[in-house]
Amino acid sequence: MRFTRFLAGAVGAAAPLCDTGRMLGVPPAPSVLQILHLEDSELDHALALAQLRRSGMTVAAQRVDSRAEFEAALLNRRWDAIVSDYNLPGFSGLQALAIVRARDPIVPFVLVSGEIGEDVAVAAMRSGASDYLLKDGLARLAPALEHAIEAARMHAAKLASEHELAASRQRLADWARHLQTRIEAERAAIAREIHDDVGGSLTALKFDIDWIRRHSADAAVQRRAASALETVTQAIGASQRVMHNLRPAILEQGLVPALQWLAGRFEKRTGTECRFHTRDERIGAPGHSLPDDVPLVAYRTAQEALTNISKHAQARRVTMDLSLAGGVLSLEISDDGCGLAQGDLAKAGSFGIRGLHERAGTVGGWIDLSASSTGTTLLLSIPLQAAPARPGAPADESHREHDPSAWSDL
Repeated sequence: MRFTRFLAGAVGAAAPLCDTGRMLGVPPAPSVLQILHLEDSELDHALALAQLRRSGMTVAAQRVDSRAEFEAALLNRRWDAIVSDYNLPGFSGLQALAIVRARDPIVPFVLVSGEIGEDVAVAAMRSGASDYLLKDGLARLAPALEHAIEAARMHAAKLASEHELAASRQRLADWARHLQTRIEAERAAIAREIHDDVGGSLTALKFDIDWIRRHSADAAVQRRAASALETVTQAIGASQRVMHNLRPAILEQGLVPALQWLAGRFEKRTGTECRFHTRDERIGAPGHSLPDDVPLVAYRTAQEALTNISKHAQARRVTMDLSLAGGVLSLEISDDGCGLAQGDLAKAGSFGIRGLHERAGTVGGWIDLSASSTGTTLLLSIPLQAAPARPGAPADESHREHDPSAWSDL
């Protein structure tokens, strides 16, 4: 059986992997094997070639017998396989194997020796040899080469597939980062339009209606104007909430006051106790700024977690802890609610937690989620380098409650 027919059969038996290898640029099996033979005996070299050709292989071989010739041959050509004697003058097969593996971790390397101990054979295999055999058993040389070459092709296809998968994941991460950036930019633009156009118009309308109410002597007109004022006031409040959800302007004051405000707002809106803790209230404050996008990612994570808690947890108490230690920003959000079942995260429409994972990944962070029957804990971790404080930085006033979306009176 010729080697090409053998290889065709092997490829057919492992079609999916080999097809993947061809798609990813793995070269096809060679019709003529290029073999580098490290052997100091011309007779042993001729016997090895005769055995390979007797087995049906088409071989082009080059014999070298010194380290210098061996290294030069490795530089001048890419070989399909390397066959090496174990003992050579001033050189050894294990040294040759180390040289080859430093250059190419895949190319087949078969060690041949007149006599080889079990410990040497084990050391050779651990060092990356494809196979080993004795010179009085050269009948095994062709099958050993066939197996080693096919294994190398399969390994090359696997590496190429892993490389393509890693590149695809990186492209996906880059796209997710770009998408989040564009989404936040669009939200900021819409928030500005609401503040400048809708907010200004509603405020002006409120003053006009109030002027009509104050200057009308008709009681019916005054009642209608008072009702209209109430409606406009509600519309202003709704616009403020929408604007704040689109772009939390309070982040300009720092991450700590933003999370404090978010916790207080959640408690007022839901009636669920929500407490925020931090050992360093300067985190993210002027003079202690965090890298770009990190405060927004932390804020959005807390916002999404609180939304999920209000919808599903049935909790009575929520705690948020912010810390910065060892160059890692951590935000832990815990509740004492009903917890999550194992299958909840695998639901087809469960995009909230998946979105948090993607968002954390845009700044090099990650999400850890633990749940039990007594509650759920979400931990956001973001590695970063803490920015040094600037001398004379203004004091943090994060204890004050502030609504960043409120419009000033005209």
